[in-house]
Amino acid sequence: MTAWRLLDTLARDGPWNMACDVALMERARRTGETVFRVYAWDQPTLSFGRHESARRQYDAAAIAAAGVALVRRPTGGRALLHHREVTYSITAPLVAGESITESVRHFNQLLLGALRRLGVPAVEAAEPRALRPEGAACFAVPAAGELTLGGRKLVGSAQVRQDSALLQHGSILLDDDQSRIAGFAVGPYLAPAPAASLREALGDGATYDVVRDALFQTVAASPRTERSARVASLAELLPDDAALHDAWSKFRDPAWTWRR
Repeated sequence: MTAWRLLDTLARDGPWNMACDVALMERARRTGETVFRVYAWDQPTLSFGRHESARRQYDAAAIAAAGVALVRRPTGGRALLHHREVTYSITAPLVAGESITESVRHFNQLLLGALRRLGVPAVEAAEPRALRPEGAACFAVPAAGELTLGGRKLVGSAQVRQDSALLQHGSILLDDDQSRIAGFAVGPYLAPAPAASLREALGDGATYDVVRDALFQTVAASPRTERSARVASLAELLPDDAALHDAWSKFRDPAWTWRR
């Protein structure tokens, strides 16, 4: 078992958010601790998956004209518009012999527990239909194991593993802004079907604070945390911000954002 830390970093820009996740993954590698982080975005931000071919798929001028920022994630997957959502990340040491599928299922149980604590009957998706190869947004079709509500995708997640640590992060939609992505595309594009949102299920009760509290309470109550979960500050977890600064420089660089 590993100690768990709970961290809320509120709203920051896209490069900082991605850099913080990477720095916390490096910390997990050093310390053996798990950090469950909750955060938001200080402006609408379109994120590309690590290996997504963005240069031929999206119009940079149209994105900028819409007042939308850009970042490329350290994880895979497809384009996602971060705006009215609660974003989570889990950075942890790898468990010997545990596959990506197994760890995703474990983390999904925490997410499902938090949603059910809120009264939201989300479930894991079954096998999806295939996406067209010319492009699609992250929320266009639920992938197997992702969380849905009423058959529509509610939470989109991705995981990356490097050396002896992992990072999984994902978006829990408060409202559905994903249809805007189609307006930034060049050429054929599979526009996302309407996604599920917590606003539909909870009305005005769908707030960042409410979702954060449910997530933290669920993690703290999980038997796998051995009652070790406690709220921490960023200054405590990353007192030397060199790794964060180095990663921030990378994620701010247009050469990384438009690398493909």
